[in-house]
Amino acid sequence: MTTEMVDWTLAVTLGSRLAGAGPQVSQSEAEETVAELRAGADRSTSYVREFTGLDAGARTAPVLVVDRPAWIQANADGFAKLLAPVIDKVTERRGPPGPMTQAVGSRITGAELGGVLGFMSSKVLGQFDPFFEPNGRLLLVAPNVVHVERELDVDPQDFRLWVCLHEETHRVQFTAVPWMRGHLFSEFGALAETVEPQRMLDEGLKRLSEAIRNGRGGSLLDLMGSPEQKAILDRVTGVMSLLEGHADFVMDGVGPSVISTVEDIRRKFDERRKGVGTLDKVLRKLLGLEAKMAQYRDGAAFVRTVVDKIGRDGFNAVWAAPAHLPSLAEIHDPDAWVARVHP
Repeated sequence: MTTEMVDWTLAVTLGSRLAGAGPQVSQSEAEETVAELRAGADRSTSYVREFTGLDAGARTAPVLVVDRPAWIQANADGFAKLLAPVIDKVTERRGPPGPMTQAVGSRITGAELGGVLGFMSSKVLGQFDPFFEPNGRLLLVAPNVVHVERELDVDPQDFRLWVCLHEETHRVQFTAVPWMRGHLFSEFGALAETVEPQRMLDEGLKRLSEAIRNGRGGSLLDLMGSPEQKAILDRVTGVMSLLEGHADFVMDGVGPSVISTVEDIRRKFDERRKGVGTLDKVLRKLLGLEAKMAQYRDGAAFVRTVVDKIGRDGFNAVWAAPAHLPSLAEIHDPDAWVARVHP
């Protein structure tokens, strides 16, 4: 049913056209970049294990060094799997669309998704895809790594290892904590159960138009979500803040001992995260990327505070069970999490 309502082929084709090829590199430079990223991911495994106390084992999920179109294809596949229960619920409640509506609607949706993927594909340095069977996969986007290291004028070898540390931490989080994938799946399944297509469309479009007219902030998800959906999104945001903040915490903890220029990299990269240009900032706001930046900042502050207060092993209770995950409120109040989990 999902493939009938979204033209995934169009999404991938359009997204790949919008993405661009990335920076110009010679064949030898490309081969060197791929080799260094693979080696950096392998090196990072032991660093992350020793620093976090989480043992995921080596190569429990594949590491793929990809270009922008391959990243777009991987994410289209992930979206198809993730959105399947939502789209099936919409179809169940509204009935299947007519042939013409289906043909036109699937292309419109595919074009919209392609635009989002095309924009995102030039921004992402790496990503752990937890929904790829059986244990997920780690994607490192080589053209974007080269583009950013040139833009920031940082040491390429150091920067590539720095990126790998962050992404390898995500691989460890999902493979050393086996229930994490299922937990996120269940949250998205709960989100699918809340879908009421007509109300979401009518109320969401009204809120969106008011936000644009009044210049308010917020992403498309924030504007179009019902109260019940927002409650689920708050839980998911709490988890994502934990995962992103923990990865940043590991980067900063391991970095100084293995990356000589880490302070220069961190300073320049944090400036880059703020975005450049008006259009870029508007798109970041609409796509929720500003919230993503807050996840890095707030999540890292949560992890640092908890580790300082009760140590690494005390913090690692967060991985023991879904009930131990911090809520969004606890991300901003680490003492409340400590009091709840370590009374």
